[in-house]
Amino acid sequence: MPDDTTTQNDDVTDSPDAGGAGSETPSEGIAVAAPEPFEPSAIDLDLDADPRDDSQHDAAEYQELLALYEDTLSQITEGEIVTAQVIGKTETDIILDVGFKSEGAVPLDEFHDPDEVKPGDSVDVFLESLEDDEGVVVLSKKKADFLRVWEKIKDAFDNDRPVKGRIKRKIKGGVTVDLMGVDAFLPGSQIALRRVPNVDDLLGDEYDFKILKLNKRRRNIVVSRRVLLEEERAGKREELKEELSVGDVRAGVVKNITDFGAFIDLGGMDGLLHITDMSWGRIGHPSEVCDIGATVEIKILDIDWDRERISLGLKQLQEYPWKNVAEKYPVGTRVLGRVVSITNYGAFVELERGIEGLVHISEMSWTRNVRHPSQLVGINDKVECVVLRVDEDAQKISLGMKQVEEDPWLALPAQYPPGTKIRGLVRNLTSFGAFVEVEAGIDGLVHISDMSWTRRVQHPAEVLRKGDEVDVVVLSIDPDQKRISLGLKQVQEDPWYQLAQSYGPGREVAGTITRLLEKGVVVDLGSDLEGFVPVSQLGVEGPVADPAEHFSEGQGLELRVLETDPINRRIVLAVVDAPEVPYDAAEVEYESMGASRSGSADDDEDGSKSDSDGEAEA
Repeated sequence: MPDDTTTQNDDVTDSPDAGGAGSETPSEGIAVAAPEPFEPSAIDLDLDADPRDDSQHDAAEYQELLALYEDTLSQITEGEIVTAQVIGKTETDIILDVGFKSEGAVPLDEFHDPDEVKPGDSVDVFLESLEDDEGVVVLSKKKADFLRVWEKIKDAFDNDRPVKGRIKRKIKGGVTVDLMGVDAFLPGSQIALRRVPNVDDLLGDEYDFKILKLNKRRRNIVVSRRVLLEEERAGKREELKEELSVGDVRAGVVKNITDFGAFIDLGGMDGLLHITDMSWGRIGHPSEVCDIGATVEIKILDIDWDRERISLGLKQLQEYPWKNVAEKYPVGTRVLGRVVSITNYGAFVELERGIEGLVHISEMSWTRNVRHPSQLVGINDKVECVVLRVDEDAQKISLGMKQVEEDPWLALPAQYPPGTKIRGLVRNLTSFGAFVEVEAGIDGLVHISDMSWTRRVQHPAEVLRKGDEVDVVVLSIDPDQKRISLGLKQVQEDPWYQLAQSYGPGREVAGTITRLLEKGVVVDLGSDLEGFVPVSQLGVEGPVADPAEHFSEGQGLELRVLETDPINRRIVLAVVDAPEVPYDAAEVEYESMGASRSGSADDDEDGSKSDSDGEAEA
């Protein structure tokens, strides 16, 4: 086979009829080189041979094929930025072809918008390694982005120039900012001049930032927006100092709201609008008047440039509501208002925006003892009142709720003249008497001195119980002081004139000691009748310093009547064995054996009104 091929080639060369050029060449005397002989390999002769079988190729052929394959690969070097082509996408990575033996993968989170990346797109990536442990190319888009813009960022840092960026997401301690395609850190304290209530509202917004710190090795960039705002603020502050003065009215933007007021940005400096200067009326919280970000017209009240404080006012731009208020609300006028505040001592009623009046707790009811205003009124209740007093200078109006109705105490003296017998319910007991209901909400006081003709009552519980229905007699009524004096013993006739005849001097009786006093002892004679034995009539020889040294309560005594005094309602006694010696009236003067008091509630020890809720129950 090789011999035939060689012979055929030689014949073609020597033939005079070969191509035109070939036939002319000898005539020109130019030698023509014969082509290299073609030596077919086994794979050329055997069409069924396996091209992957290395045994079919010698070493020279293998090196030749390898060189041809490597010529098709890009010339890439580790540590450089290369352009790759997107060939696919998985749930976690973007697959890239960099023209090397194997493809590389870049995580989706390294792309600004992974959904926009399509197969065939070109992407600049940083070649970290041609092969990892698994023979895969290691690529990084973040590093490529960082290196591509590093020189620009460093130039801005060196020349103190601001750069534009977009706030991407919230992280611990601050937010990340997209700075020309790379991530920078913006601390929370550097976002704005004041603390931002909700950082999420700033996500996606673009601002100018100043670079504070660079670290190329760690790819760390720290930026600040506050620094630029402070520089801008400082420039505007100087302009404000020249143009701002007390009394000016200008627009401002609400920057922040607190419990005590709102901070207003005047364009380079903040002023405080205190809650007391927001409205002439009552305000529960500044948020009722203004909202963050709103533009408001305010008046400059005071400026302190040394402390950099500006006081602002909003109500000063409104008409003063207390002007001529006395003419608008004369004394005696009935008004309708809304309860806006309740305190321990009364309720504030708003008559109109900016004008409030106080209904004192004592002016709420004619008959009820109101312990707290909330017993009768609540916030936002509509109430009808009567104007009692107006002080325009002090901005005070006194109102009364009970004055809307007629005072029931004015009709009581005519309805219940002294001596009237009524039946009532015992509402409460105190240490000095009992309160008995005369009418609904109106009680009278039965003093302990008016509970019995013949015995000295130490406590009302000895005679009455709460809830009992009793007959009493009206002794007196004081409409001005709202007091009614009642008597329990006055229901019966005074027995002392009859007792004066029954217990004449010299009569011997038996008694039991009930109380030991300093100047004698009190004895029970039976039938709720008590008598008194002075120390000089105790039958003890020598002076008696303390009757308790010789007698005890409950001890029985044989007694003799010395005197019965129906005027002072007392019986003076002597022990039967006591010597016949006269006694001193001063010994029993202080112990009036149930003598009647004046019968008025004015005599009680604390001056309490005739009100069943005025004292605690015994």
